[in-house]
Amino acid sequence: MQQKKHGKESGKWSPSMLPWIIPGVLFGLWISLSQTGLIPSYLLPHPVDILKTGYTYIFSAPGDAPYSGRFLGDLFASVARVFLGFTLAILIGFPLGVLSGRLALISQLCNTFINALRAVPGITWLPLALVWFGIGMKTTVFLVSLAAFFPIYLNIAAGASQVNPRLLQAGAMMGIRRIRGTFSILIPGCMPHILTGLRLGLGISWAYLVLGELTGVPNGLGAVIMDARMLGRVDMIVVGMMLIAIVGKLSDGLLVIAMKGFFRSARRMV
Repeated sequence: MQQKKHGKESGKWSPSMLPWIIPGVLFGLWISLSQTGLIPSYLLPHPVDILKTGYTYIFSAPGDAPYSGRFLGDLFASVARVFLGFTLAILIGFPLGVLSGRLALISQLCNTFINALRAVPGITWLPLALVWFGIGMKTTVFLVSLAAFFPIYLNIAAGASQVNPRLLQAGAMMGIRRIRGTFSILIPGCMPHILTGLRLGLGISWAYLVLGELTGVPNGLGAVIMDARMLGRVDMIVVGMMLIAIVGKLSDGLLVIAMKGFFRSARRMV
């Protein structure tokens, strides 16, 4: 009887509810502060006003209200910039990380230079990127790829260096050539580091997307936030931030699903 009672009580809490506790508490605190007037609406609008603005931005027809009907165009522009920049970072960071992790010569050649570049704040690259590429897609893609490169490279290099060389030697003794051994032994062996680096790189990509779109591009979620700041529309700023958080979370989930689909070693992880 006691075991059944304990089972019923524990059944009230599901693991799927845990991720929503902190957002729920913060949302409740937000409503309470808005209702009591402790936070002026011009600093942080009421959640109801935020929902109305978000509904107008996403679902209303163009021209019905400011920012109405822009969501799909802004979303497509931002996703395209993140995709191009993140893909470029993978194409450079992945093979260079593997080589740096396995070959001491490449590690000594690259690590000092890359770590020095990593110490430079991303905002300082913006003026130079504007001089090189101008305002638009190229500058944003450059900033996104630059930011995503570092966590991808560092994590993959760390993972590749920790793979036991005896595993590769055993594979060579069994007739597995170097290229095949890279995909069948090395990459599965450092998959936790690979997935961590890719997820970190993708998250930073969304942060630097906003930096690139604050330069005056006509569309994009970051561009909407910049335009709303100029007009004093705090509600639209909050809506843009929430949408970036949601889209970023969805893209992270899609990345994990894709990795599990392509690599069996990733299916044993998150």
